[in-house]
Amino acid sequence: MLRRYLHLTLLAVLLSACGSTALPSQPILVQPPTATLTPSITPPPPTATPIPTSTATPVPKSRRVLIVSFDGLRPDAIAAANMVNVMSLMQSGAYTLTAQTIMPTLTLPAHSSMLVGTCPAKHIVRWNEYVPENGFAQGIDLFDIAQAAGLRTVMVVGKEKLRQVTEPTSTDYFAFVDKTDKIDDEFAIVQLAIQQLAEGFDLMFVHFPNGDLEGHDSGWMSVAQLRTYANDDESLGFILESLRKRDMFNDTLIIITSDHGGHDSTHGTDLPEDMTIPWIVSGPGVIPMPISTQVHTMDTAATAAFSLGLPIPPEWDGVPVYEVFGMPIIPSEGC
Repeated sequence: MLRRYLHLTLLAVLLSACGSTALPSQPILVQPPTATLTPSITPPPPTATPIPTSTATPVPKSRRVLIVSFDGLRPDAIAAANMVNVMSLMQSGAYTLTAQTIMPTLTLPAHSSMLVGTCPAKHIVRWNEYVPENGFAQGIDLFDIAQAAGLRTVMVVGKEKLRQVTEPTSTDYFAFVDKTDKIDDEFAIVQLAIQQLAEGFDLMFVHFPNGDLEGHDSGWMSVAQLRTYANDDESLGFILESLRKRDMFNDTLIIITSDHGGHDSTHGTDLPEDMTIPWIVSGPGVIPMPISTQVHTMDTAATAAFSLGLPIPPEWDGVPVYEVFGMPIIPSEGC
């Protein structure tokens, strides 16, 4: 086609030079065809919540994310138990003491929403015991997308039933402490977590169960429960110190939260004491401030994925808490 184009152009010039009127005074330009390019890779799936573009602030990127859940932790227990390490992260990061969990306010369904990013109607986990025949939470969870991106994923938990939040193929390391949920060595979880810090991780979830267990035994906000949360906070301090010693602290996004609260010696209702949880985030790109956005537990997965630069599945109900990064707010609707 290009050779033909050159021939036609040359002919037009010759005819023009001879005074011919059969052709216009200007040569006709024939554009060569353009090739249709086929993408060499499949584009990523669309995200559920687009990244806001009305700000010049760069998208924050963390080297790794650590999510810590204190089972049964009511927001008012943080100060009452003098959880100094949690309060230190509140001061250096962004926080809300009015975040909301899901109904039913039970450990396994709530942690499923926290880490799968969806309401129970989608992940279908409504049972609260380890029932292997029920399988795993449905949908694409945070560990699925991290594993697909080649990241190293870790879960260290105090209750075996949390295995049903995500499939074994989505975690490089999973450990639970005791089948009975009763932990004789209160530092067993932190020891396992610190071992995994040494191995290196990109996404780690650590679950402290004892506050919930003591709440059932002695009551929520009892002296015994608050003492337990103080011990768990000490364990968190060991993890934070280990991150600092390994020069991993400054590029790690840390999210501190809970699955539910409690009242009397139980939980599971829609009472504010059961539904209200703390949500604290500290790390790269986070602006220290009280959060004005209404945060829901499903936003945990979305915020972690956003910070790691991972795609957010369209079916997720949670959205990143953009406010903490100084970006325009996209409200989270909850369940």
